[in-house]
Amino acid sequence: MSSTVNGKVIFNSIPQGYPEPGKTTIYDDRETIDLDNVSLDGGILIKTLAVSVDPYFRGRMREPHIPSYLPAFPLGQPISSYGVGTIVRSEMDGFTAGDHILGVLPLQHYSILKEGITKINNEHNLPWTWFLGILGGPGKTAYHAWKEFSRAKAGETVYVTSAAGAVGAIVVQLAKAQGLKVIGSAGSEEKVIFLKEIGAEVAFNYKTENTLEVLQREGGIDVFWDNVGGSQLEASLEAAHIGARFIECGMMEEYNTTPYHVKNLMQIVSKGITLYGFIIFRDLTHKWDAEFWRVMPDKVAKGEIKTKEDITSGLEKVGDVILAVQKGLNVGKAVVVVAEE
Repeated sequence: MSSTVNGKVIFNSIPQGYPEPGKTTIYDDRETIDLDNVSLDGGILIKTLAVSVDPYFRGRMREPHIPSYLPAFPLGQPISSYGVGTIVRSEMDGFTAGDHILGVLPLQHYSILKEGITKINNEHNLPWTWFLGILGGPGKTAYHAWKEFSRAKAGETVYVTSAAGAVGAIVVQLAKAQGLKVIGSAGSEEKVIFLKEIGAEVAFNYKTENTLEVLQREGGIDVFWDNVGGSQLEASLEAAHIGARFIECGMMEEYNTTPYHVKNLMQIVSKGITLYGFIIFRDLTHKWDAEFWRVMPDKVAKGEIKTKEDITSGLEKVGDVILAVQKGLNVGKAVVVVAEE
């Protein structure tokens, strides 16, 4: 076989605000690969089918000396993310050509890897992209942390920010199934409609309604799932009941702009609020992963938990999708389809 173009998405420069397509990341299609003859050195050759684009990308676009829970993307190298692919060739035991795999992949058409790859068991014949969303990192984040931290009881009230997003939408449905009253906020009327479709009793656009007024009108909250931080955290502290549990999953409000300074932290003390921060793979995967795989694929296959995807075709579009996710423009889990099988 003649050489095949092996395009990739390169981390080109550290952004000062929002990441800029064509500047922060660039698509480089100069490299080729000989799929029949390239050395595998005991590894596997993977054809990338789809990759996940997530809010946490922004935190990896930093100087490498700045510590965080994940290393910085190396400048001049392909960025990486969870992806699904098929095996073209294999020299690794347990993997054969044609298998579908899930793992952290460099964002390029073809990769050779020796570790960090899991064969996908798709017994329900679900779309492969779902293993990047509802059955991937976002699904596990929602399931594991809700199980670990919510201590939810039927009849309580939960407030979910960025509730139409990849994680938030799953939290909404888990809470609803457990008998909670669910309040969800989002940044567009389209997303508000989606929230009502998946069971939120109260869904509102935080850009056009005052969050604190909504939460107080609905009688306050017992559980807060926070994907946003900042002003939403402040309003939730004000509306919290005594003994409320706050699950701090993300802080989207400060990823690209000057952080908002929450001014009522004393509410944590006076109301006995418990705040939980977590990193899913560090803190919870070992405890909840087996149950997740026993429970969630079947529920998803039966339609008991629904998902919505925002799919873009073409690896060269990754920079645009990264920016859209940072601005909250995606509706559902952001996925870039790289190739057909």
